[in-house]
Amino acid sequence: MAYRAPLTNHHADGTLCPAEHKHTSSGKALHPDCPGRAYTQAICSCGGWEMKQSGKGYVNESRKRHLSGHAQGLKVLRDLLRLDGS
Repeated sequence: MAYRAPLTNHHADGTLCPAEHKHTSSGKALHPDCPGRAYTQAICSCGGWEMKQSGKGYVNESRKRHLSGHAQGLKVLRDLLRLDGS
């Protein structure tokens, strides 16, 4: 199973900030109708991991690390099944 943990940006009131709303690296809005990014969130489809922080880069790095753990786990499982099936 391929797990996903998409990044989503949110305004301070919790509403979703659309992808077309661009921001500076600090979260300041570059779109005239956007109040700015207050936090970024990622929730994994495995159901056992989520992160919500103001730093988008930190959330993205943590998300990548989590997803790579799933990939490693699947490789180990495939290797074990291959050994069992021989």
